[in-house]
Amino acid sequence: MSNTFNLVWLIPALPLLGFLVNGLGRKSLGKSASGFIGSAVVLGSFIFSIMTFMEVRQGHTGVVHFFDFLNVSGLKVAFSFQIDQLSSLFLLIITGVGFLIHVYSTAYMHDEEGKDFAKYFAYLNLFVFSMLLLVMGGNYLILFVGWEGVGLCSYLLIGYWYENNNYTDAAKKAFVMNRIGDLGFLLALFWLIGKTGSMEYGQVLQTATLSKLTAFDITGITLLMFVGATGKSAQIPLFTWLPDAMAGPTPVSALIHAATMVTAGIYLIARSNILFSSAIITQQVITIVGLATAFLAASIALKQNDIKKVLAYSTVSQLGFMFLALGTGNYVAAVFHVMTHAFFKALMFLGSGSVIHAMGGEQDIRNMGGLHKHMKITSITFLIGCLAISGIPGFSGFFSKDEILAGAFGYNTIVYSVALFTALMTAFYMFRLYIVTFTGKFRGTHDQEHHLHESPKAMTIPLIILAILSIIGGYIGIPEVLGGHHQLAAYLSPVIPQIHHHLSHETELILMGLSTLLVVCSITFAWIRFRNFKINHNHNSLASFLENKWYIDELYQFAVVKPIQKASSLFQLFLENRIIDGSVNGVGKLVNYGSRQLRLLQSGQVGAYVLLMVIGMLILFVIQFFVS
Repeated sequence: MSNTFNLVWLIPALPLLGFLVNGLGRKSLGKSASGFIGSAVVLGSFIFSIMTFMEVRQGHTGVVHFFDFLNVSGLKVAFSFQIDQLSSLFLLIITGVGFLIHVYSTAYMHDEEGKDFAKYFAYLNLFVFSMLLLVMGGNYLILFVGWEGVGLCSYLLIGYWYENNNYTDAAKKAFVMNRIGDLGFLLALFWLIGKTGSMEYGQVLQTATLSKLTAFDITGITLLMFVGATGKSAQIPLFTWLPDAMAGPTPVSALIHAATMVTAGIYLIARSNILFSSAIITQQVITIVGLATAFLAASIALKQNDIKKVLAYSTVSQLGFMFLALGTGNYVAAVFHVMTHAFFKALMFLGSGSVIHAMGGEQDIRNMGGLHKHMKITSITFLIGCLAISGIPGFSGFFSKDEILAGAFGYNTIVYSVALFTALMTAFYMFRLYIVTFTGKFRGTHDQEHHLHESPKAMTIPLIILAILSIIGGYIGIPEVLGGHHQLAAYLSPVIPQIHHHLSHETELILMGLSTLLVVCSITFAWIRFRNFKINHNHNSLASFLENKWYIDELYQFAVVKPIQKASSLFQLFLENRIIDGSVNGVGKLVNYGSRQLRLLQSGQVGAYVLLMVIGMLILFVIQFFVS
């Protein structure tokens, strides 16, 4: 075991320390101290993550054991960290992007009061700790502890401005919908323990162990795990919490709902790829759900006017692409897209925060326009993000999305066609967002225009770094057809086997050329359509349907929420009030009544007492005589 691995415990410990210091000292620490501590601990984790990554690149991997976390009835689960190619890559994404978002937050949240500012950074540090625990855990139990931790932090950060009831409702919605998914994951773990007697990756994900499982067991376990993944990674039907989660501060949206937490489901399936590859039915379900989610969310994003809502539905759609890759067995492509998506989507969320900061809190893109001349750095970096997510050659998104589309083509041409059309919608709605926001004439108020300005360096420097990563991040996955060797696939090969769909180089080049040509056409159409944008409140039925998000929230309200509320009212009226409360109150009334009747025996009359004594003696005499 490498000496560096003796220090891996510092990677999650530093953010935990930051949480404790900022949380306990929130009333005494100043804003500068809180921001510095919160950012410095994540920077420390990033440095140790780089050291760990370099060790793994040299071939040093293994499980770092600390102590026995659970040891009962033959079930032994260690508190240990799995240090390998997959976990080390995720460590870099979480701590690297996380550090940039922490730095950005020092400026974005500066108007908060000192104790609230420290509390915000404490929550962010706790989230980073939980996410690191999730990806570093050496078994499913430690992963689940981190899994629940990020769910808690998501609730705390979405509802950070808790005085607004809409924000607290959004936080509760996220928490409840994640609990639904978490129940599925928990049942999968119980099933796994019952059949294998272990939760350690090194034991469970072995061919000898998997041979003990029947096809029904594998399908059931993987489907339940996928239910957990649909909750965390916002897939149909548990996706509606993520757009509402935009109620939280914008840096929170960038960290949790673009780069890290929502990718937990992808990490779970990628980590368990041996298990999922044995479950054909589950893979088909994942493919269908991922494709449907990508299409549905992209169509909704076409007509959203809130800048963060567009990015939120874009995130749901991109997560759908990742699940499509997982379902088609393209695990490397899914992880690749996790990485590139973390760069360009964090960039665009932070860019939207810069716009909102300049606009005094305005989020409706219809009231913006012409911001490029006032915010050139934000505009240029946001444009780079749009080019990357659209899959323009030379940008990171091109390589990862092309790999997903190629895998879909090798899997099924219908699946490929829907995925390609969804990619075209992505390019259209992202450039609609950019054109309406940054080009043309300003449509806001005179006061807003007077205060337009570029954001401070603490906000623009992270944007520039993420923009650079959005350009160069994809070059570690250059395919052979373009003269590369896909270094990422080679790096991950000990953990994730490469799946080849046996496409010829000519076919791959044709697919690349076709998607690029159509994406350029889609962008051109968006430019023609929105370059002279004017607010138009007249919508046709399809536009209203998309703007109202397919009425899915209303459907859930009608089909799920209202029946549960109605059933709750009935249970409260009959079961709670009449049976449970009636039983408890009845016992009290019975005791009270019995006491009043017994009290009558205490009359104070000596004759009555003598009579009772004689009667008692006769009863005892009769019992003794007849029983004996």
